[in-house]
Amino acid sequence: MRAQEAVERALAASRADDCIVIADESSTANLRWAGNTLTTNGVTRSSRLTVIALRRTADGVAAGVVSRSAVGADGVEDLVRAAEADAAGNEPAEDAAPLITEGPPAAGWDDDPAETGIGVFEGFAPALGEAFAAAEAGDRRLYGFANHMLTSTFLGSSAGLRLRHDQPTGLLEVNAKGAGGSAWAGVATRDFTDVDVPALTGGLARRLEWGERRVDLPAGRYETILPPSAVADLMIYLYWSAGAQDAHDGRTVFSAPGGGTRVGERLADLPVSLSSDPAAPGLECAPFVVAHASGRESSVFDNGLALGATEWIRDGVLTSLTQTRHSAGRTGLPVTPAVDNLAMAGPDGGASLEEMVARTERGLLLTCLWYIREVDPQSLLLTGLTRDGVYLVEDGEVVGAVNNFRFNESPVDLLSRLTEVGETGATLPREWSDYFTRAAMPALRVPDFHMSTVSQAT
Repeated sequence: MRAQEAVERALAASRADDCIVIADESSTANLRWAGNTLTTNGVTRSSRLTVIALRRTADGVAAGVVSRSAVGADGVEDLVRAAEADAAGNEPAEDAAPLITEGPPAAGWDDDPAETGIGVFEGFAPALGEAFAAAEAGDRRLYGFANHMLTSTFLGSSAGLRLRHDQPTGLLEVNAKGAGGSAWAGVATRDFTDVDVPALTGGLARRLEWGERRVDLPAGRYETILPPSAVADLMIYLYWSAGAQDAHDGRTVFSAPGGGTRVGERLADLPVSLSSDPAAPGLECAPFVVAHASGRESSVFDNGLALGATEWIRDGVLTSLTQTRHSAGRTGLPVTPAVDNLAMAGPDGGASLEEMVARTERGLLLTCLWYIREVDPQSLLLTGLTRDGVYLVEDGEVVGAVNNFRFNESPVDLLSRLTEVGETGATLPREWSDYFTRAAMPALRVPDFHMSTVSQAT
């Protein structure tokens, strides 16, 4: 059964007052390697059908949501009845709102779902083989994986909405190991045609050379250059914590003292921006809301709501928080739902990472962060570990690798202490790559990044 047919069958079978149906068809291709040898490859396919049944009551509208995988033609009606039973047992929803009736044109609604396959690696795989040979000759070992997913989402409703979006998501992660320890690099991609394997593995070889000299440093505050990947992990956590409803209710770092939100408050002295745009080149994502369930930052009633470019921080000032139509009614702020990408930028003409290193008298250069956890939501204090290379910079040159650290930092407080913002480019967050890959970030210079303790992790 085609996804579009599943949507239409579910809508036709519905006895609810209103109904929304979402069909997701996904295919995934992957390669994995270890010790300079390809180990596995494969292709998988999956499907999920979500039915949202809406029941009008004297006090509002109750919603029932049921989602199942691999639903065949004979299972559609049972899924619809389960959603209706769920709605019958629920109280009216706080986020109830009229269904969206218009959205972006449903281009390709009748076409088959998009699919990926091993062929997506046609140009990438030979370059990877050459990288294995170069690593072997240099007494290095490469480990990692490449993954490509294509998901076609079909959204239909009893209000007449028919929307479709095809989302490619690719990522590559490579670890190099040798006498200089371990080094990591990763990139996000839509189709692997833009992946420069020699540049990626050449950078790893250079980092391993840096790591052949070891320097032990104590915990403390250090001038630190955060590369784009580490910046992405911190800014994505900030973005995930920027819910308007939680801020309005006094639960987060974006809550104003005495009530309300901090929208309009300056967070950074430098003119940095943080934004999302479904049409951002290379970061394209769904131009409408797809909500499989309601929560404090999403609403099934907003399904199909058009998304546009949104500035979360403009010139250092907090301008928007993520929210639904329901939370916008509570906060009095514009409706600004979350978008599935994130970009940060500073003043025009930001320096490259290499140029930033060359201007450093003494400081640390990180590779990436991991095991990030929240310590205090009121300040958004995060803790985590450095990983796969922390390097000491002296007089503009990397002079060796230092021990790993545990850090304690708030990305919101960090914004107020920035002294330099580099050039923005596409990057892959190391910690959140399973959930969020569409990011463009600069490197950042922080004069006093808090390395709270020395870590024994190697």
